[in-house]
Amino acid sequence: MQPTPEQSPHHAYPDHWEADVVLRDGGTARIRPITTDDAERLVSFYEQVSDESKYYRFFAPYPRLSAKDVHRFTHHDYVDRVGLAVTIGGEFIATVRYDRIDAAGRPASAPADEAEVAFLVQDAHQGRGVASALLEHIAAVARERGIRRFAAEVLPANNKMIKVFRDAGYTQQRSFEDGAVHLTLDLEPTAESLAVQRAREQRAEARSVQRLIAPGSVAVVGTGRNPGGVGRTVLRNLLAAGFAGRTYAVNSAFAADQATIDGVPAHRSIGEIGEPVDLAVVAVPADRVPEAVTDCGEHGVQGLVVLSAGYAEWGAEGRERQRELVRQARSYGMRIIGPNAFGLINNSDAVRLNASLAPESPAPGRIGLFTQSGAIGIALLSGLYRRGAGLSTFISAGNRADISGNDFLQYWYEDPDTDVALLYLESLGNPRKFTRLARRTAAVKPVVVVKGARHSGSTPPGHAVPVSRIPDATVSALMRQAGVIRVDTVTEMVDAGLLLADQPLPEGPRVAILGNSESLGLLTYDACLAEGLRPRPPRDLTTAATPQDFRDALAEALADRNCDAVVVTAIPWVGENGEAESGDGEFLAAALRTAAATGPAKPVAVVHVEIGGLAEALAAATSTAAVPRVVRASAPAAPEASAAPADRTVPPTARTVPPTAPGDQLTQQRSGTGPGDTPAVPTLGRIPAYPAAERAVRALAEAVKYAQWRRQAAVPGKVPEFLDDTIDEAGAAARIDALLGPDPDPRGRPLSHDEACELLGRYGITVRPTLPAPDPDAAVAAAARLGYPVALKTTAPHLRHRADLGGVRLDVANEAALRRAYGELTDLLGKPTELQPVVQSMAPRGVDTVVRATIDPAAGAVLSFGLAGAPSELLGDTAHRLVPATDRDAAELIRSIRAAPVLFGWRGSAPVDTAALEELLLRVSRLVDDHPEVVSVALEPVVVATQGLTVLGASVRLAPPPARTDLGPRRLPNY
Repeated sequence: MQPTPEQSPHHAYPDHWEADVVLRDGGTARIRPITTDDAERLVSFYEQVSDESKYYRFFAPYPRLSAKDVHRFTHHDYVDRVGLAVTIGGEFIATVRYDRIDAAGRPASAPADEAEVAFLVQDAHQGRGVASALLEHIAAVARERGIRRFAAEVLPANNKMIKVFRDAGYTQQRSFEDGAVHLTLDLEPTAESLAVQRAREQRAEARSVQRLIAPGSVAVVGTGRNPGGVGRTVLRNLLAAGFAGRTYAVNSAFAADQATIDGVPAHRSIGEIGEPVDLAVVAVPADRVPEAVTDCGEHGVQGLVVLSAGYAEWGAEGRERQRELVRQARSYGMRIIGPNAFGLINNSDAVRLNASLAPESPAPGRIGLFTQSGAIGIALLSGLYRRGAGLSTFISAGNRADISGNDFLQYWYEDPDTDVALLYLESLGNPRKFTRLARRTAAVKPVVVVKGARHSGSTPPGHAVPVSRIPDATVSALMRQAGVIRVDTVTEMVDAGLLLADQPLPEGPRVAILGNSESLGLLTYDACLAEGLRPRPPRDLTTAATPQDFRDALAEALADRNCDAVVVTAIPWVGENGEAESGDGEFLAAALRTAAATGPAKPVAVVHVEIGGLAEALAAATSTAAVPRVVRASAPAAPEASAAPADRTVPPTARTVPPTAPGDQLTQQRSGTGPGDTPAVPTLGRIPAYPAAERAVRALAEAVKYAQWRRQAAVPGKVPEFLDDTIDEAGAAARIDALLGPDPDPRGRPLSHDEACELLGRYGITVRPTLPAPDPDAAVAAAARLGYPVALKTTAPHLRHRADLGGVRLDVANEAALRRAYGELTDLLGKPTELQPVVQSMAPRGVDTVVRATIDPAAGAVLSFGLAGAPSELLGDTAHRLVPATDRDAAELIRSIRAAPVLFGWRGSAPVDTAALEELLLRVSRLVDDHPEVVSVALEPVVVATQGLTVLGASVRLAPPPARTDLGPRRLPNY
């Protein structure tokens, strides 16, 4: 929608205000500015509003809009008068407008910072969260135009509108005047308004996925008339899975008298069906998809799975075709899985949906699986099927032009049928949002991720994503900070997923090893040490061990309070004739499962070598329903939703455990949804089996690290209050504005040394003074001013921080030594004009470190720490955390590098002042978090002594703040 010549010439049509949003019921709508072309749409919309709603809007009977009203409501300057509309199918379903007013309530212009706001929602769409979404967007528009408060007059009987304002989370005041409720809303976002917004986002996006994953009816558009083909295959799979809803076959080429195909009603269009269709699986050539989407949209289909290829994976023309597909579907309120998708599966007994090309539907289970690649999806389904794993849901999103992994994280977060989320991702469309959602989901259930295309430097076709400048190792560190279990291969993802889905979380890293092979036990022991676990000496049951021996040994290990997990190793028995007897796998599995079901709840994994039937028997479970589990008392509540789902620290298919010991705060009984429920009888759950010790131990190590993260996340870190007393946030903001100027260069600008020191000083960060030394006399004068001993060093970019090249002279004690050092420096490295020498007073001896913060367009603000020089630059020994960092983040940051022992008294050296280092990290974090214009900070070196620290060098870069995709009103990404 573009402006006409009648629009204000001073303010062009603000197309960045256009947005697609997900409503409360999971449908989509478009929000856009109202233009002069909308007169007919406005009149039509108003005619469909009830008299009661019109009365609430105008405080009097108002049956129709006059020509003057229509002109007023469609002509805006997009500054002092703004109107937004919500559209579905191109037609208005709601409007909102604001008019800037002065203190007396009269029309005004800037600098007046208050506006009167009014909403009108079509009755048929009330209750869908339309007004709440509109309030978010009109508030963001108002803030952009310098408006800080909204005023609204609402009739006391208009409870729905009063509730919209009351529940928004903004600071507000209410009064009753002249028979109306007068509301004033402060539009500055608050923690409460952000929490409300994100809770609504979670509910809406989860509901939009639920509409796709649990439809009451499915139509396969493009069902072939002959056996074979994509559409006919999907129809066959739907029928084979026993879909619980209604199924229809659609093909425009069906004969007029054809009533059924494969026993399913056959129709030539969606419109012919005559009944509601919730989900359409589109399997027609790409050039016929728009026709199919129109047919679906005009007849109320709620969502699409587009299997058709020929989109972004085919180049520029395909990318445009894909964008148009998304625009078309959203205009009708529909969401899309695909295009180029493999399909989706829902194993819930109430749904039994296999709308995919997978010939074998996996068994029901507790794992949710999302993949962007059809080929990887096939491989994962096959691998899980072979190992007897069960799935709750499976989604292969193809080009993921609309529905993404973020949407399914929203769904799985509160899905009672999913205990573990597995995701294969080739790109992150909204990395900040992914990190936020993953952290919240990981607080209640494990999230395991494999990231493809890690080193290719390119984005998979069809995936429009921000380009990240940070290395993959940094991405991995940031994921782990959010509680994500990041693994390298799909095999490792399946290994970890099986253990996490079927076993309780370990309380610690202590591992008992038992089995009938000493060699296999030693391999397992070594693997545990390599993964940072604490294994006990392996217990060799000898090759003569019977299943009963295994049962007794496992029960003993599980009962041992000094053991947190058990790895059982097994090789085939050797019979009396000397031949291996591999057919006793079922007996061994029964023994192990019985011991595990009756013992304390600890994870058990089995490593086996060619024991026939063992893996299959261990994978079999007597039930897939939720049963008693052990949970962590410290599991955190969801930080962004008003109510978190039931904690699922341990997946539901496990054993009953004895009552919690007095004083034991780590575990408690769980049955159903709460610790007070009646325990159920022991259930023989699945035990994961692995063909190699390394794979079992790696999966167990991931579970140990995740459990530790859960315990730590239960008590979130905080930013110490003492920082507030030494930080001048307002002064720093004013200085940044002055440094950038009224028309800043989009590329930004580096600050001079003095500018950087001044800005850092406002956040309590003192940089040791340096004085220029363009010649020997200037160096002597500088040293006299600073006091001996001093350091003489170059600041040329190619020599900065390169003591190994001779660009630094330390502990220069007097004038003669300084002149001699100056001569040596210039003789060795070049002229003073090239070297740019400076003189600096000596700092106390300590450990040289480096602190950095950068704004990455994909990941956001990242705080980094390492030891200066070779450890960080050559070996990549650098730790990273997302900003804002808490006291816990800062403490973990300095302890997570491999060279951390150097800071804590390695080989008899004195420990350095890590408390001062943590405080510095927190100050840098606050600086870049408070001021997004600070896109880069580097403090190098930071010398940390036994008491205190000294910042010897600093550089700062400013730029206009990059766009934030995780703040502002809710909106779907545009691809």
